[in-house]
Amino acid sequence: MLPERKQLPHGVPSWVAEGAIYFVTVNCAKRETNQLCREDVAVELKGSIQFRHQKREWWVRLCVLMPDHLHLLISFSREVSMSASMANWKRFTARKLGVGWQRDFFDHRIRDLHSLEEKEHYIRLNPVRKGLCKQPCDWPYCWDSDDFA
Repeated sequence: MLPERKQLPHGVPSWVAEGAIYFVTVNCAKRETNQLCREDVAVELKGSIQFRHQKREWWVRLCVLMPDHLHLLISFSREVSMSASMANWKRFTARKLGVGWQRDFFDHRIRDLHSLEEKEHYIRLNPVRKGLCKQPCDWPYCWDSDDFA
């Protein structure tokens, strides 16, 4: 019998500064299947991320779509919890686009500039490591904060 999966605590402690940046990974339920890197889906995902960015529910510094998951460098508003923001977004995109998301998501708070640069480098190189492109700049599903303004 497998152990029961625990719920991840996505709460932001009160002592964490407003605007803290998080490295977030959201996986599709069906791995090894391209659900996200299709032009029609990618355009809608980008639009939904931009909508919440412009509503100031979150601020996206970097987003990279992979066929079966996505990575974000993101800050969350204190008005809407990280957990609620991600759950609402996943529910919306699942209904509108038919994306099957895994339950929950992974988050890691960035604590310093070195960690931020390390995670950004990791995220940008992900499509290269997977053999999807030769250079990070060749990947069409990589968006910076300027793309959401």
